[in-house]
Amino acid sequence: MPLIDKIQQAITAAMKARDEQRLSTLRMVKTALKNREIEKMAPLDDKESQQVLSTLIKQRKDSVEQFTKGGRQEMADKEAAEIKLIETYLPQAAGEAEIVAGVKAVVAEMGSPTMKDMGSVMKNSMARFQASGLRVDGKQVSEVVKRELAGK
Repeated sequence: MPLIDKIQQAITAAMKARDEQRLSTLRMVKTALKNREIEKMAPLDDKESQQVLSTLIKQRKDSVEQFTKGGRQEMADKEAAEIKLIETYLPQAAGEAEIVAGVKAVVAEMGSPTMKDMGSVMKNSMARFQASGLRVDGKQVSEVVKRELAGK
């Protein structure tokens, strides 16, 4: 079942349960998916839908950071709750250990890359995670790559 259909079912359930916060978040997600579908002028496949959701999560993380800096904790908490809900529709996120192992494997495959090769290491690492179906944060992968390459 396509992701947008799952979200529509969840919207219906949230309406019946009168869960306003969940309902508004799901509607926002559905709108983002529909907008992307309209831009593309074709139905989205699951990978494209996941990219849209990842973008939404990234936006929410930035908002949490800004609200926390601005002393608006109630807004930061609302955004954090939205992140948790959106993440339920995405594949499992890779943990720190999995990221480190993936980056080490890419570094080993490439021989002995230096900091100059960081771009290619990042590209290969992200491709590896994408192929394995794991969801990773590019910022976190970048930090691990820097640590691995700094040790050389």
